[in-house]
Amino acid sequence: MSPSPPPPPRVARPVMYHRWSHITFLHWRYPVELIQATLPPGLKADTFDGVAWVSLTPFLLEGVRPPGIPALPWLSRFPETNVRTYVRDERGRAGIWFYSLDAGRLPAVLGARLTYGLPYFWSNMAVRVDGARRRYRCRRHRPLQPGGHCHADVETGSPLDAPDEAAIFLTARYRLFTLFAGTLASAEVEHPPWPLHEARLERLDQSLVRAAGLPAPDHPPLLHSSPGVPVAVGMWHPVR
Repeated sequence: MSPSPPPPPRVARPVMYHRWSHITFLHWRYPVELIQATLPPGLKADTFDGVAWVSLTPFLLEGVRPPGIPALPWLSRFPETNVRTYVRDERGRAGIWFYSLDAGRLPAVLGARLTYGLPYFWSNMAVRVDGARRRYRCRRHRPLQPGGHCHADVETGSPLDAPDEAAIFLTARYRLFTLFAGTLASAEVEHPPWPLHEARLERLDQSLVRAAGLPAPDHPPLLHSSPGVPVAVGMWHPVR
């Protein structure tokens, strides 16, 4: 019997709605001790198959809006690319720790840094969809971090009717952790289970993993793709 993903949380009072569309997950194995050394106190590297994981996730954000306000043209639709790893807090709650988040809209970058303490960067970005092909482009604006870039071409494949344990571990994450004013905090993220597809990497030229202070990957990534999910994000709360 195939494993079942954990049920998503119910975010009773969302502070933000959006949709993560045309996403590709690129995952690499990393030594646990290396990842643990990058984490703040209170978080432990989560492992699968005896190793930690780092993922690069380019996608398109759509319909970004707070409750009660319609999505605005231009401001509500832009690309994003994240570098992340997988963690648990001292209560055993699973989640994501972001090393970096690149976004194509400066107001979104400033807003997320101010309200959630997330390490966002303003970048020149594009997501192009042509049938089964996805083309992602990202280059950070100077002088934020010259040379920070990610260019990826991906071909999406058949749906995964029964995601395996690795796919569930790497994608069924409904909590983010952040340091806000020096305090470890978390926020729940509600969305349906990812409709995952197979994916094939045609081209990858990226420096975002190294820019996050990690060694560049030395092996091909494990890939998943998804057409996307609607998302509701809750307010952060201190981790106690």
